[in-house]
Amino acid sequence: MNLGNPESWKDKLSHVQQIGGIETSILDNGAGKGVRIAWVNTGTGLRYKLVMDRGMDILDAFFNENSLAWISHAGLTAPQPFSNKGIDWLRTFGGGLLTTCGLSNAGPPNTDESGARGLHGNYSNTPAELISIKQPDIFSGDLSFEILAKVRETTTFGPSLEMHRSISGTLGSAEIRIMDTVSNRGNAPAPHMLLYHINCGWPLIDEGTRIVWKGEKKPKATDANNTDFNRKYEFTRCTAPMDAHAGFGEDVAFIDPKADSQDQVVCGYANDSLGLALKITFSKTQMPWLINWQHWGKNEYVTALEPATHPPIGQAAARENGTLILLEPGESRTYDLRLEVLTGEKVREFTI
Repeated sequence: MNLGNPESWKDKLSHVQQIGGIETSILDNGAGKGVRIAWVNTGTGLRYKLVMDRGMDILDAFFNENSLAWISHAGLTAPQPFSNKGIDWLRTFGGGLLTTCGLSNAGPPNTDESGARGLHGNYSNTPAELISIKQPDIFSGDLSFEILAKVRETTTFGPSLEMHRSISGTLGSAEIRIMDTVSNRGNAPAPHMLLYHINCGWPLIDEGTRIVWKGEKKPKATDANNTDFNRKYEFTRCTAPMDAHAGFGEDVAFIDPKADSQDQVVCGYANDSLGLALKITFSKTQMPWLINWQHWGKNEYVTALEPATHPPIGQAAARENGTLILLEPGESRTYDLRLEVLTGEKVREFTI
């Protein structure tokens, strides 16, 4: 289907939903009952679900019949705004193509003189406020779409961060464009950390799937807890389910990624057997770190590439080592991320 050539479909369509667009709804059953969602169909075989009540993160994502995302045992659950103690975050972690960690803590639970924080912060348990939806227009020929929302992480007498999130694309293009702007709306400097947990699963992720990235692994990548598989393959291949990853078993690499001349970091996954790849592009200046998390547990088979402002060490450790970002009152930072599906010859060519 060549949506890029309007002459191929001119005068043949009555409604844009025949080829794609954005559709909002509210779930009426299960642990996600009452949760607002939005399905986005790009008209290319790529379709994905935004969970408005979980920071407008992305849960399900498919290309044709193939799932790109890993969905946890929990699946889609309603947000739990006070799941911010210890590792409570895991109880409602649905996985999904994108789970945002932050806005002020990314990493393990931690405590210091500034307070206590739970695993990966509050963002993914915070509902987004929908600002606008722009649908494609088949009559004017404008095939772009965008959904815009904002999320607040705030407390009286304390830090007040606000993130504006734009998720956009174009009918006929198998990509997702994310632009997030985080602003300090308070009257004092506010700690800030951000990590994009991009969780992929079967069938994109399978034994032999290539993990594509270029850079330098930091000490966490040689942690004694990493398995022999990754000592051999250096975080460049996916494996079959492993008994060693039962429970909390995992392999983790902290990567200082290499950018091109345009400041862009490229990484992703390529399944040559399936002829399918996911290409991730982001700015090295905006997000100087990339983490590869692997959890090859039986019936819990997932890996994630995670662009980030910091390694997931937590706010206290970032403050102690001097890397914690402090946004001044009124200051903003913008983060751009692009996810693109590749097929055919482009999959074999996807190397670094």
